[in-house]
Amino acid sequence: MWPSLTILAIVALVTVHFWWRRKFFRQQRQVQAEMEDFQRHQQQTTTDAKAQQQVLFNSMLEGLLLLDRNRRIYLANRAFKNLFGIKTELRGKTVMEALRVHELAELVERVEGEGQVFDYELQLPDLSERWLQVNAAAISNSAGEREGTILVFHDLTRLKQLERTREEFVANVSHELRTPLSLIKGYVETLLDGARNNPEVAERFLKIIERNAQRLDLLIQDLLTISALEAGRVKLDLQTAELRPLVEKVLGDLKAPADNKSITLVNQLPDLVATADVGRLEQVFANLVDNAIKYGRTQGTVTVGGGKTEGGKIEIFVQDDGPGIPPESLDRIFERFFRVDKARSREQGGTGLGLSIVKHIVQSHGGKVWVKSEPSKGATFFFTLPQGEK
Repeated sequence: MWPSLTILAIVALVTVHFWWRRKFFRQQRQVQAEMEDFQRHQQQTTTDAKAQQQVLFNSMLEGLLLLDRNRRIYLANRAFKNLFGIKTELRGKTVMEALRVHELAELVERVEGEGQVFDYELQLPDLSERWLQVNAAAISNSAGEREGTILVFHDLTRLKQLERTREEFVANVSHELRTPLSLIKGYVETLLDGARNNPEVAERFLKIIERNAQRLDLLIQDLLTISALEAGRVKLDLQTAELRPLVEKVLGDLKAPADNKSITLVNQLPDLVATADVGRLEQVFANLVDNAIKYGRTQGTVTVGGGKTEGGKIEIFVQDDGPGIPPESLDRIFERFFRVDKARSREQGGTGLGLSIVKHIVQSHGGKVWVKSEPSKGATFFFTLPQGEK
């Protein structure tokens, strides 16, 4: 009997052993599968976090650069690459290897020594007029050991350009005001010193004072006009404008100065209708024709013409047969206070703002303005307007 019980016990033990063994392996596989799922979840979470971090960095308007403890690039966002015109991968490279900007490499060394640097201005050598402001700080761990460097870049180019424009504007206005004011002051002092007792001299001096006072008034009016145009404060009174009668009126108003130089004024403009502010458009024609008379040749011709173009536009030109505009001046001719011949322009009484006003008025109508000229062959100014309906 005992041998039978022993055999049964052994069989039972073997059965229990294999049952527990199978259960153990089943549990082990389940645990392993759960561990793999957990690892995949962790990996996916890490990947998602990195992706979200990259999206966040790339959505920044400021350029961002992260360096590791070995001064190698760990992360550079999209704005940073755009600022420096870079399309290649930067990770793992040093600043000098990636950018070739010595000032930036020196800034990284300075940050490591000082801990942080703010409002550092940097001009990029390979890009025209690109200015950056850099704020940088060292990154340290809880033990105070340096882990890397973070640099944030702000594009100052637009601000620098505006600052330079403002400085040039102030200098130009000061220069333009100084000459007539000096003349007025000088002749007034001369009159007060006794010249007023000579009627002939006094009358001549007073005419000079009057002429320079008118020049000051014209300059101030032009400054106010261009300031309003550039700030968008001018509201156009758009209406249907018949161009040929408007040009005829302008040519009639300018007949006297044209006769003084024996210049023939020709209106070749066909019967065209534009959608425009008539008052502002008259100012455009007056400026262009007046310039053509001033700088055209004596006994020459000033012609106004134009026609329809594709796309519902009207193209108009004002042409003279004077000495023309030098090629190097063509790109700047519509700038404020720019003059091809400064001495002659001031003698003619110009403010240097007429063509800039023309440009802004035309652009406010949705048109464009340009000039074509060859030395000794005159100059032709073109501009476009939206076509109107009769």
